[in-house]
Amino acid sequence: MKLSLQLATFLHPFCNVVTCVRQPSQGPTFGIKGGAAGGGYSQVIPMDEFNLHLTGDIHAITAANNLLAAAIDTRIFHESTQSDKALMNRLCPPNKEGKRSFSEIMFRRLKKLGISKTRPEDLTPQEVKKFARLDINPDSITWRRVMDVNDRFLRKITVGQGPEEKGMTRETGFDISVASEIMAVLALTTSLADMRERLGKMVIGNSKAGDPVTADDLGVGGALTVLMKDAINPTLMQTLEGTPVLVHAGPFANIAHGNSSIVADRIALKLVGPGGFVVTEAGFGADIGTEKFMNIKCRYSGLTPQCAVIVATIRALKMHGGGPEVVAGKPLDRAYLNENVALVEAGCVNLARHISNTKAYGVNVVVAVNMFATDTEAELNAVKNTALAAGAYDAVICTHHAHGGKGAVDLGIAVQKACENVAQPLQFLYPLDISIKEKIEAIAKSYGASGVEYSEQAEKQIEMYSKQGFSGLPICMAKTQYSFSHNASEKGAPTGFILPIRDVRASIGAGFIYPLVGTMSTMPGLPTRPCFYDIDINTTTGKVVGLS
Repeated sequence: MKLSLQLATFLHPFCNVVTCVRQPSQGPTFGIKGGAAGGGYSQVIPMDEFNLHLTGDIHAITAANNLLAAAIDTRIFHESTQSDKALMNRLCPPNKEGKRSFSEIMFRRLKKLGISKTRPEDLTPQEVKKFARLDINPDSITWRRVMDVNDRFLRKITVGQGPEEKGMTRETGFDISVASEIMAVLALTTSLADMRERLGKMVIGNSKAGDPVTADDLGVGGALTVLMKDAINPTLMQTLEGTPVLVHAGPFANIAHGNSSIVADRIALKLVGPGGFVVTEAGFGADIGTEKFMNIKCRYSGLTPQCAVIVATIRALKMHGGGPEVVAGKPLDRAYLNENVALVEAGCVNLARHISNTKAYGVNVVVAVNMFATDTEAELNAVKNTALAAGAYDAVICTHHAHGGKGAVDLGIAVQKACENVAQPLQFLYPLDISIKEKIEAIAKSYGASGVEYSEQAEKQIEMYSKQGFSGLPICMAKTQYSFSHNASEKGAPTGFILPIRDVRASIGAGFIYPLVGTMSTMPGLPTRPCFYDIDINTTTGKVVGLS
């Protein structure tokens, strides 16, 4: 993010530039990472507003997600205690004149069932049963409740233990709010009408007959859109140097597709005009952020990037070269603070693979080396030489954290040149008309895997989604960001490993299938010493401290 902010300031004195970034989640803010406004002289301001609540978009997502969760369990409860006729009478109650009618959203379900009748009393007993009884299989439900806090003890819970629920217990759990499909819908939608359709198409599970059950089947798609009606609008903020930043959405990059929203990108492109630049955030590396940007976001937006900037640091490359383990909250080992060119060169295999993977999409790659005070000239030169040898269009040392936009002038110039010299059109990693497994295996191969291993549950889900007609969707791998493999401790550029797919889920409204790779969790936990120890407020001035 620091990179994109400074590009916006110093690409060219006469260029219109807008930056698009995601809204930070309270999970990392109060957990292990801290605030996401940037740092030093490269920040989005006001920093505290950016990190805390902002416009309430994530809270809107939380409310909408949990409304749908409540609707699911409520529908199962009422169907278990009522006859078909009683269900129908309650779903379509008589008005003051004694007449019954379908609500507008009910016609979506009638159309799905192939029923063209417009009056409830005209339905046959068989049609009443089809319409009124969703017959949801509790074991098939994939929709979970969410909250915007890291809370490991909510990963697995049991609901329905109250005496009034008559023993209808069900094992479920919580995800973090930014992992909700509704967040992914927000980031991938193109308009209010498109968002309404996507929210209504979200699949929460299956009927006992194996048919997908959607939010619109539950009658809640319209209400979800109402809760999200303001969240579709990006928030205009600025950098310390006064350049515009559009903040919108915040999908997790290792769970969802982790990119800035299409709406924000399109608004930014309109604002900058034909000669302007939009710097948009793709989240994490070429194995997650870039891959999902190209194969998911570009497909739905119709937009094509001209240049990809890969951010590297000497410390990260030393870690990938075999350096000591880095543990949050503990002082860095001396290996990261003293010159060690050999360790940097060993870790550059990771950078080289990110470059080759990104170039495969047909875009130019510029490497931005974020410089720390402890980095030496020999180490920085090693990274630049490796990047150029791997096919990067350019590699530039950046000091925007210490010097603001002035420290990223060379990077801005390099990006501008790279955008003006695009060699080929965008190349997708896979076509959409191949099988789910073939797409997964194409992505796994780009990681360096020699094969893919599917659990019994994953096999079952793939077969079901294929039968339901969802195999034409792109793939969104839920994978660790710390390694090309599924194992976070496997640094560098591992090859020959078998990628394990533990489960496969579907975000039909957002428009992708997401396999869970290894032990990927959708609800992070708090560390021993969370960031909230350092966050407080000056009660005299009202100023927030500890978020910078």
